[in-house]
Amino acid sequence: MTRPADTPDSARHGAPDGPPDHAPASGPARGPGARPTAPSGARTGAPSAVRPAPWVRTRLRTAPSSALLATALAFVAVLLAASLPRAVDRGADQALRSFLHDRGPVATSLLATSTARYGDQSTENLDSVRNALLARTGAGFAIAPSGVVHGTQASKQRDLANPGLPSPDGVPPRMDLLYLRDAAAHTELVEGRWPSGGAPDGPVPIALSRQAAQTLGVRVGTVLESFASNSEPMSAEIVGLYRATDEDDVFWAGLPCLTRACQANTPSVPPQRYWQTAALVGPDRLDRLALWGEGAEDFWRLPVDTGRLRADLLPDVAREIASYVGGPTASALRGSTRRSDLRITSRLPELFKQAEARQQAVAPLAAIGPAGVAGVAAVVFCLAAALTGDRRESELRLLLARGGSPRGIVGRLLGEGAVTVLPAAALATALALWLLPTPRGTASLLAAAAVTLLALLAFPVRAAVLLSARRRGPAPRRRLVAELLAVAATAAAVFEVRSRGVAPAGEGLDPLLVAAPLLLALCGGLALARLQPVLVGVLARAAGRRPGLIGFLGLARAARGTGGRARPSVLPLIALLLAVTTGGFGATVLDAVDTGRLRVARLAVGGDVQISAPYGGTLPPAMTEAAAALPGVRTSVGVWTDDKAFVFGTVQGSTQVTVVVADPVAYAELAGTIGRGRFDPALLAKDPGAGAPLPALFSSDLAKLAEAGTYRLSFGDGGELQIGSVGVVEGTPVRPGTGGAVVVLPAGPTTARLPKTGHPDRWLATGAVDGDRLREAVRATAPAGTAARFTVRTSADTAAELGSDPLQRSAGRLFWASVAGAAGFALLAVLLTLVRAAPERAALLARLRTMGLRPRDGIRLILTEALPQALAATLGGALVAAAAVALLGPAMDLSALVGSTVPTGLRLTAPPLLTQALGLAFLVTVAVLAEAAISGRRQITTELRAGDQR
Repeated sequence: MTRPADTPDSARHGAPDGPPDHAPASGPARGPGARPTAPSGARTGAPSAVRPAPWVRTRLRTAPSSALLATALAFVAVLLAASLPRAVDRGADQALRSFLHDRGPVATSLLATSTARYGDQSTENLDSVRNALLARTGAGFAIAPSGVVHGTQASKQRDLANPGLPSPDGVPPRMDLLYLRDAAAHTELVEGRWPSGGAPDGPVPIALSRQAAQTLGVRVGTVLESFASNSEPMSAEIVGLYRATDEDDVFWAGLPCLTRACQANTPSVPPQRYWQTAALVGPDRLDRLALWGEGAEDFWRLPVDTGRLRADLLPDVAREIASYVGGPTASALRGSTRRSDLRITSRLPELFKQAEARQQAVAPLAAIGPAGVAGVAAVVFCLAAALTGDRRESELRLLLARGGSPRGIVGRLLGEGAVTVLPAAALATALALWLLPTPRGTASLLAAAAVTLLALLAFPVRAAVLLSARRRGPAPRRRLVAELLAVAATAAAVFEVRSRGVAPAGEGLDPLLVAAPLLLALCGGLALARLQPVLVGVLARAAGRRPGLIGFLGLARAARGTGGRARPSVLPLIALLLAVTTGGFGATVLDAVDTGRLRVARLAVGGDVQISAPYGGTLPPAMTEAAAALPGVRTSVGVWTDDKAFVFGTVQGSTQVTVVVADPVAYAELAGTIGRGRFDPALLAKDPGAGAPLPALFSSDLAKLAEAGTYRLSFGDGGELQIGSVGVVEGTPVRPGTGGAVVVLPAGPTTARLPKTGHPDRWLATGAVDGDRLREAVRATAPAGTAARFTVRTSADTAAELGSDPLQRSAGRLFWASVAGAAGFALLAVLLTLVRAAPERAALLARLRTMGLRPRDGIRLILTEALPQALAATLGGALVAAAAVALLGPAMDLSALVGSTVPTGLRLTAPPLLTQALGLAFLVTVAVLAEAAISGRRQITTELRAGDQR
């Protein structure tokens, strides 16, 4: 049986203006879209003996490797496109829930309070209000499984007047009384009974936690006497002791010391310590709570289930919460509960605004990586279509010359692509939906559909352009206009970002910030496509004047493009430039985030490590000596501080200050290392002499209040010194933040006049110090039983805590995944170009081998031809990424990614850019070497047997 003329192989080796060798001799062949005719010699009306072969099946059998590559490319691209929105959604949801969970159950609850109705109190009334509150929830938010916590609490605590109760600083213990609904379900009665009964004018029966009873030294049967300044004395009898089944249960959150006695401090200066606790009363003694606390308050705490909140529905939930707190819902609840003083408060509206602002601040920075991989993938699809069109152009024109219509040919190409693209796209979409479950699927389906259309239409559109009539205008003019438009769009985007900055919080994703690096990479690729042939041509001419043929031939072929006619060489350049630019720009952002986070951590700690003594205490000399001897310590200094000192003689009369007494040289080195409070140690090295004022450094805000002369410095725990200002510093490493007045004194003269300042209460150091070894040294040198009172902080732990936010981790993972995807697509662009030129290059090598070319010289020729473009693209990408950082960096605010407020701006650093450029250059070089080794092994006879028909 004869083979139909529209078989795709008919155009592979045949001339465009003649039939192929295997075409049937009788009658002209018809292409796709042509009307079928009866073969010559057949009777009219008789069925044709020759049936045309199915186009798609024949095409796929003819070029299985191309079909397999198209399927794999579509599968990977659609999988990435469908997975990206779902990964972003999951990261946003996880970040929101983690952010709210870290704020604790009290901050994420709705707290309803109302003045207790004296004489009309009952548990039924409390339950009815609870039911009314719950009836208004569930639309956008739900209550956590732990349930509502409600009851009645006395408005004030009472001091316990029993003699012999522990009083650390002479302050008697204080006790609060509560009725707590369902407390028995979260406790275990260990002694006595639950409170109930009792005479109306007798002691109030209470249940106390066993830990609190042990701390206060009381037991069942003890009557606790109390007194209040504005009310008559009352007493409470302990009738039972209980133990909380789980002290970390959210049921106890926000309640006053019900599981154990707590130590608190009075607001006086200096603060005095005292014990406080709370006890439970029975439901029949609710009226006694108002007498104990000079009033009582009913409360209902409704914990919101933050595990069910979604970032995309956060605005709707915020509106419902706002209505619940102070809107129509709150008004309706006051009416339904018949409590006009019902007050509902919550921190959730504030937390929702913070969470939304954080998400919007991170969104532009997190979108740069995905935008880069999307741009590289689009370029790869266009490149694949261009290369396929170049390879099959003669076939398509032959079909058109044999009677096929352009519409029919393009339709057949669409069907051919649908067989390979659509199943792969459907499988990739289903896999993404299964691997990354999330309630939202619209964005994922839209992204998958867009990539599927691009993969499906790229080659048919290219074929339609090839088969269309001659386009108007010469090609160089059209290319110049397109390049000028790209440059104008890039300049406008960069100018707009520089002039107005990144879109502020509340405006969502900033498209200009995302598009600007891609536009810069596009302009760089267009410029490099024009410059590279010129530069490589210069190198080729220089190589031609030197002995040897390989360098000149390879560079000449690289300068004019592989083959005898134009190739789409600008697309691989753009793909590589996009990958390096977005990768380098994003890596610079993440490197700046790590640097900023470490700087914030060092400022918060006062160095790389800090040991602080308890309030009013000092550090043992053995502890500071052991810490200073640890490996990695570069600079260390012990300081004595006083936060309650006053300077007399300022324009205000007196100003409260923080006094820092330290060795000037070591302290100045520490301040210079961490970048806060720098000064010349020579300012404090002067000997003041007997009776002269001590030299002192004033912080800038104190210096504004100070007048020339001598000042009197009074310490919080006694003692005075005469000081004189010799300089101004911007803060101190000892005190986090930038506010507050500070006075820095030299250790030697100050200790000579006030010996207590010679015993440091803090030790600060810089260097790579192991935090675990430091804590071990503190435990080993602390006095017996006091190791827990010494606080050890490290900048590494603080930076890790700042970087533990799931929002930041999600943005980082998304970026690095995008970098890997962009690098893979860029590498694929290079491989497509190499594979397309491989047959012609192999034929050239075969001919040169017959003229004496050695195999290793053939590999050198391939490398000399292919590497200049790839290496120039990676170098150009690094330069464009540096330009993007320099142009766009001043407008970027990294506070959301750092986890703390940092100055706006992004500095240009070489390591991130070079890492991305050199990494991609290495991958491209390996790919070229692999392709060269494969091409170098081709047999000469195999290439020459087919003849030169390319």
